[in-house]
Amino acid sequence: MKKYRWLIILLVIILAGVGVWYWLFNKKEEQVTLVTEKPHYGDIANSITSTGTIEPVDTVVVGTQISGPIQSIFADFNSKVKKGQLIAQIDRTVLEAQLNQIQANYASASSQLTYAKTTYDRQNKLYAVGAISQVDDETALNNYNAAKAQVDNLQSQIKAAQKNLSYTEIYSPIDGTVLTRNVNVGQTVAASFNTPTLFVIAKDLTKMQVQAAVDEADIGNVKVGQQASFTVDAFPDDVFNGTVREIRLEPAVSANVVTYTTMIDAPNNELKLKPGMTASVTIITKEDKNALLVSTKALAFQPDSAQLRKYIIVGRRSKKSEAGGAKGATAAAGQRQHNTADSSKRKQHVVPKDSSAQPAFIWVLKGDSIIQKRIFTGLNDDANVEILGGLTENDEVITGVMAQGSGTAKAGTAAKSPFMPQRGGGSRSGAGGGGGNGGAGGGTRKPQ
Repeated sequence: MKKYRWLIILLVIILAGVGVWYWLFNKKEEQVTLVTEKPHYGDIANSITSTGTIEPVDTVVVGTQISGPIQSIFADFNSKVKKGQLIAQIDRTVLEAQLNQIQANYASASSQLTYAKTTYDRQNKLYAVGAISQVDDETALNNYNAAKAQVDNLQSQIKAAQKNLSYTEIYSPIDGTVLTRNVNVGQTVAASFNTPTLFVIAKDLTKMQVQAAVDEADIGNVKVGQQASFTVDAFPDDVFNGTVREIRLEPAVSANVVTYTTMIDAPNNELKLKPGMTASVTIITKEDKNALLVSTKALAFQPDSAQLRKYIIVGRRSKKSEAGGAKGATAAAGQRQHNTADSSKRKQHVVPKDSSAQPAFIWVLKGDSIIQKRIFTGLNDDANVEILGGLTENDEVITGVMAQGSGTAKAGTAAKSPFMPQRGGGSRSGAGGGGGNGGAGGGTRKPQ
């Protein structure tokens, strides 16, 4: 019995060993799928974001230069007014009384001037014949000049009183819309130190502007004439367009954050924008139309020789890749000849003499070979990168790998950047692949 027990134990150990060997050394090799895309043409831009307030381009504050109670109001909120239209009136009783008093004093001074002139003329004749002394003649002349000055003074007072009386009638200085009315009938306004504001009138509500606060870290990229877009909470599905008109040099500091006021003109033909609305602004600092694009994921892809054993990796300068041996070297040489022959048949993307061009490396798929290419990049919106040289729309660019059956990839096709404003129109895709604006044509590739 003891003999059979040892046999059973030995058999169990053998079976366990076979199971461990099968589990460790007889696993099926995981199939790997390359995720690829072809470069495509589209629009790309770099932008900055900020917030701002919607305001009319031209507003006029209507005040008063005299004090007194409001007698009548002829315009209200949202009223359409014309230039020269009477919109309010201040009680003029006291000013009319002052004018009447000055006019009465003027009449008395005029009579006194007439008498003084007559007296001077008589005294001057008597002095000429020696009937009176020179002192009497000079006294008459002085009285005449004083009466004349008094008349001139009262004439000026009459003009001032008449002007103040005209200020009791408040007229609109422009054609526009009343935004604010700060007074009511019977309210007394005092114009002793500061001019009181009666109305605020906007000249043209079809021309609005956004007063945006741009952070000091971004203001260096903002220039007059750049395109901008913005949204407001009242119309979340609408994107409004504008142009940078002015960058004010006066800084604003809030919670140790420095911002600069940037004025953006915004047409408002449909009158959707209203004064005071908060706008989320995107300013396009750099933009290229119909540029050759590829997903930014292609820049981050690095082939793994252990994972991609069925591919020939050409171009990576590392000891690990050099283990491919002569087969990889032969394939690389053949591939270089093939690329040289192809370059004479197709249009190459020429590298411009641009200081903003940055060198980078990506990997392209040629048959069963993965080949590294040196490229030059331009704008990058975190979803796509602009290709300035080293790549054509016929290249099959690798953006990631996907394990068969896993359903997920380390890197996939490019997606539209959520921070970029939407633009109308599509983009022209590269040859062999469909692509929309910010999208990419391509697919997956299994090893042969």
